[in-house]
Amino acid sequence: MFNKPQISILMNCYNGQRYLGEAIKSVINQTYKNWELIFYDNCSTDNSKEIFKSFNDKRLKYFKSKKKLRLYDARNMAIQKSTGKFITFLDTDDIWLKNKLKIQIQFLSKNKQAQFIYSNYYILNSKKKIKYIAYNSSLSSGYITQDLLDAYKVGILTVLIDKKIFKKNNFNKKYNIIGDFDFFLNISRKIKFYAIQKPLVIYRLHDANYSKKNMKNYVIELSFWIDKNKKEYENVGFSLINQKFYLFKIKLKYLLNSIFYH
Repeated sequence: MFNKPQISILMNCYNGQRYLGEAIKSVINQTYKNWELIFYDNCSTDNSKEIFKSFNDKRLKYFKSKKKLRLYDARNMAIQKSTGKFITFLDTDDIWLKNKLKIQIQFLSKNKQAQFIYSNYYILNSKKKIKYIAYNSSLSSGYITQDLLDAYKVGILTVLIDKKIFKKNNFNKKYNIIGDFDFFLNISRKIKFYAIQKPLVIYRLHDANYSKKNMKNYVIELSFWIDKNKKEYENVGFSLINQKFYLFKIKLKYLLNSIFYH
């Protein structure tokens, strides 16, 4: 019989009150019950704390940063507060389907060697009020570094990661936008990724997460990442040509003063 390990759900928050209640409810409604929710308040100035505290559940644990941190520095801090065997992530504006954790734990019971599981997801366009599947083609499993460089399809809100991975690996705290891209690519060179093809979560697309400010930072961070990693990746046989083309496209759209949707 496969044990039911505790899962630590990390929710980093900076002024996330708009959809926070809905995100927390999607955790409480999980059919898999052995979890803790680590809520890491990154010096919010809105009502996020009050909304979080309004939920009466001992599995919900509140922590507050002493100072405002970059997102992936704050994610590292939240990991340090966790006690579960596995780590997952849910941002304040996204939603989990109720069987998300149950399906991933069932997958683990059949694939006990798996340390990293991800899935497809739905995208909810809040402005147009439509929901659609993120990827119509199959997600890759195995050592998939080149696949990720060719077409990055790992949504951080979908993943389930063995906490042991974080003993030797951390998010680069300099990043505010692409820290998961950098981290997942790095560990993909060391471990196999396992994909669940069905969507298990809903990523909410709204005006705040695709603001012009975020677009500018995205361009800056991805440009930096390519310059920093090009030689290392290509020296061991990987090609970054698609990443460079991708960067060119988003730069062009930014210069044309339009919003780029992933």
